[in-house]
Amino acid sequence: MKQPRRMERRVVITGIGLVTPVGTGREAVWRNLLAGRCGVAPVEAYDTGELSVHRGAEVKQFSAKDYLINTDAETVGRASQFAIAAARLALEDAGLAPDAVEPERVGVSMGTTSGEPLEIERFDDRLVNGELGEVGAEFMARYPCHNISANVAGEFGFGGLNILIPTACAAGNYAVAYGFDALRAGRASLVLAGGADPFSRITYTGFARLGAIAPELCQPFDRNRKGMIPGEGAGVVVLETLAGATRRGARIYAEVAGYGLSCDAHHMTAAHAEGDGAVRAMEEALRSSGTRAEDVSYVSAHGTGTPTNDRLETVAVKRLFKEAAYRLPMSSIKSMIGHTMGAASAIEAAVCALAIQQDCIPPTMNLTEPDPECDLDYVANEARGHEVNVAMNNAYAFGGNNSSLVLKKCEV
Repeated sequence: MKQPRRMERRVVITGIGLVTPVGTGREAVWRNLLAGRCGVAPVEAYDTGELSVHRGAEVKQFSAKDYLINTDAETVGRASQFAIAAARLALEDAGLAPDAVEPERVGVSMGTTSGEPLEIERFDDRLVNGELGEVGAEFMARYPCHNISANVAGEFGFGGLNILIPTACAAGNYAVAYGFDALRAGRASLVLAGGADPFSRITYTGFARLGAIAPELCQPFDRNRKGMIPGEGAGVVVLETLAGATRRGARIYAEVAGYGLSCDAHHMTAAHAEGDGAVRAMEEALRSSGTRAEDVSYVSAHGTGTPTNDRLETVAVKRLFKEAAYRLPMSSIKSMIGHTMGAASAIEAAVCALAIQQDCIPPTMNLTEPDPECDLDYVANEARGHEVNVAMNNAYAFGGNNSSLVLKKCEV
């Protein structure tokens, strides 16, 4: 007879905090995703006149002072502001007051792509204008990317493990995986895990020069897809052991069952031609979580809307799930919130937890003409009620950094 796993070794999500281009806070974001609301609009952060593309997914009407209580918003960068806001929302959603937990046992695990790029942009502007002497010592306090996780901890007075993982678009999954391991090893009682990235001139211009930005909309898996839409935001989840969550009567969204990581080491920007790294990450996620491929109810796709990514992601899913791939719903919320870089898979992990709790899958919007090479069930244009017992969250980053996270309905 199979023995149940010890509750103190199981890790669950009990709080969700989101800052996205379609809203801030769990309820607003979930509602707008199910409604298919698109957060893409003309870029306001800076003048894109010298580029051929001009649309992005920015967080509008965000006031850092509404969330930063113990930190002067003027002393930290926009990524840190987003991260602190998402962390505060996650703690509130979990019903946890920062002063009611043991601070030395609370960890922070965050992911990012660019860290605080707005700070280096300001530095560069000063340099070009011959004003380097006006940069100020505060640059060194605001720019290094490890400040994001440090600033989250500082806001709440948490003194446990603290790490910033810069594995680009896969970083949010990496951060959740690190928190999962820390809790299972007994190195923390609670972990705030997620990712954050701000809208950046550096990032936007880079993708524009690569020809990777769509002129109007992000259309994952559509035959006429023309690229991704850069975005910004943050996602943070509260992770704790099932035993701890049960003791305090916490609401549980989902159980973090396992994860898989891999690296193609194939090309600086292109994925492996047969999706090798993506398949290995998914296989390891299934193995580590004790899940059979046929038990997966939903796949949250990386789904960037670029011709190559969507085709190869489809190839990888078919390689792993074989004939069952055609019966497996998968969708990309990047069609609505854009590509939020290091925050992407953190936000998507939170959305997977909500899909499990609500038994509902958010849609892939703007999918109007099927691509013969992308012939799976992408939950096109309309949310779908569907029993979601197991969700797999996939994220594939530049350099071949691949991550897959498996979440399940929590059964005690």
